[in-house]
Amino acid sequence: MTARLCAGAIQMTSTANVEQNLATAERLIAQAAAQGALFVGLPENFGFLRSEGEAVPEAQTLDGPWVRRLAEAARRHRLTLLLGSLPEKIDGEPKVYNTSVLLGPDGGVIASYRKIHLFDIDLPGMEHLKESKAVAPGRDVVVAEAPFGPIGLSICYDLRFPELYRELSRRGARVLAIPSAFTERTGRAHWELLLRARAVENLAYVFAPAQVGQHGKNRASWGHAMIVSPWGEILAEARAGEGVALAEIDFDRQEKIRRELPALAHIRL
Repeated sequence: MTARLCAGAIQMTSTANVEQNLATAERLIAQAAAQGALFVGLPENFGFLRSEGEAVPEAQTLDGPWVRRLAEAARRHRLTLLLGSLPEKIDGEPKVYNTSVLLGPDGGVIASYRKIHLFDIDLPGMEHLKESKAVAPGRDVVVAEAPFGPIGLSICYDLRFPELYRELSRRGARVLAIPSAFTERTGRAHWELLLRARAVENLAYVFAPAQVGQHGKNRASWGHAMIVSPWGEILAEARAGEGVALAEIDFDRQEKIRRELPALAHIRL
């Protein structure tokens, strides 16, 4: 496993304009690579975003045009690339999976993860956010063997379910990836709190690319893409607008923290 790794969590404002979204993703990947990042992540719904539950016009396969296009970016910059999530086509079904894809520096697919917990909420004024209207839930917990070490995959609303991250840690994850499109209201209240909690609970690095700003008439995201240390420190954070949160992931330091505070070895339940 690599001792240290420069990582870049991308923040972007995706809309219904797929070509513009993909071009923005390529530009920000290149920016992160130019700053030395060898692990780069895009947010949830990087290729298309209006509102939860709306039909996606371009459902993809995992060897489809979006993946092929960004696999070329991974090869060009020789980096590990997390495609935060895309709408994965389900044969014979009108619904899609909300799927993360992890690409290696050769552009090959290392792993994929289908979002387990779907964002169906009943907060006043947010009744339109019913992800399950268009998305089917995944079932599998996924820890991927990236070139730098094991990474636990998750997406956005999964963040509220700590038992998932405990299982990812039990299976060896050293980094917890949480690409997201957290709403402005819930993000303001809970985003940082939950990211830091998941990091501290699991003595893991949390890597959280994010959507930010207005995506359409009925949807806006909080942003604040972050990288958080196993000690709960915010190592990097994107504020307003599109950009990259860049930080060093130090696995030797993580090992030291886990040795000195062996909470994961003390689990009794």
